[in-house]
Amino acid sequence: MWPVFITPTAQRMLQAIPDGRVRGKVRDVIDRLRQEPEKQGKALLGELAGYRSVRAVGQRYRIIYKVEKAKVIVIVVAVGLRKEGAKKDIYALAKKLLRLRLTE
Repeated sequence: MWPVFITPTAQRMLQAIPDGRVRGKVRDVIDRLRQEPEKQGKALLGELAGYRSVRAVGQRYRIIYKVEKAKVIVIVVAVGLRKEGAKKDIYALAKKLLRLRLTE
């Protein structure tokens, strides 16, 4: 079992999901990261190298996380909708958070 830590920014993103059922399903996927997180989702490339992404709620939402083996923890850094090309796309937001060092 890996402990899962959700950054304050990711927690705010999760709380901003208006539908409580959707929020609950996203939390369920985050909870599943406790079991073999490095085997779930996919490894990201480019600016997000070192992070992984797992799909939630019918593939609309993404949970971006990092597995820190030295600390034996999983850190969820972003949660949101995948909207390719949009400013609010979760990958675009995650890159911005990384640049601003808000993923710690």
